[in-house]
Amino acid sequence: MSVTIPRLETSDDIARALETLAAGDPVIARVLTETGVPAPRRREPGFEGLAHIVVAQQVSTASAAAIWARLRTAVEPFEACALAAASDETLREAGLSRPKIRTLRAVAEAAETGALRFESLRSLAAEDAHAALCAVHGIGPWTADIYLMFCLGHADAWPAGDLALQHAVGAASGLAHRPYAREMAEIGARWRPLRGAAALLFWAYYRVLKGGSGAPV
Repeated sequence: MSVTIPRLETSDDIARALETLAAGDPVIARVLTETGVPAPRRREPGFEGLAHIVVAQQVSTASAAAIWARLRTAVEPFEACALAAASDETLREAGLSRPKIRTLRAVAEAAETGALRFESLRSLAAEDAHAALCAVHGIGPWTADIYLMFCLGHADAWPAGDLALQHAVGAASGLAHRPYAREMAEIGARWRPLRGAAALLFWAYYRVLKGGSGAPV
């Protein structure tokens, strides 16, 4: 079913969402004074955007950028059909691991067969879009939530398994431990339907905790 989904596409969108959250939550209000309003973090939606997120997983920013640049050169145009036609050797030479090759091929196949319809994800509620993405082999909850946030600007995505987010939420909430995904889901429930704005805020807070500024990297 198609529904109207709030978006976080501009700095003004994020500011309004955080103002709404801060009015009813002292933790959000306090963290916002320390970080300021975080800037949008956006990627192009569709096959390329999801592929970029997969490539960047579990590697440094510099490594991800280098691998992505080689992959974009090797697969031209960067579309599902072109990636599906590329050899494993070509993809390995770009720097992709075997698991990432399998995931990207699964995404390409899903896009080609229509099992995953990128154009329809934008109109789905967070849970439904999340489920559609996770139905593709190799796409887990974190990847799905990051796609919803950064490629679709979805206001209610909540990557509960993200370690930086867990650290920041735990510190801001005065917890003696880092909350894991199940507890994060419970904590984040009070920020619905604007959990995506809360996530952006707590990522900015994590950078503050690590000695940086609240400005996005």
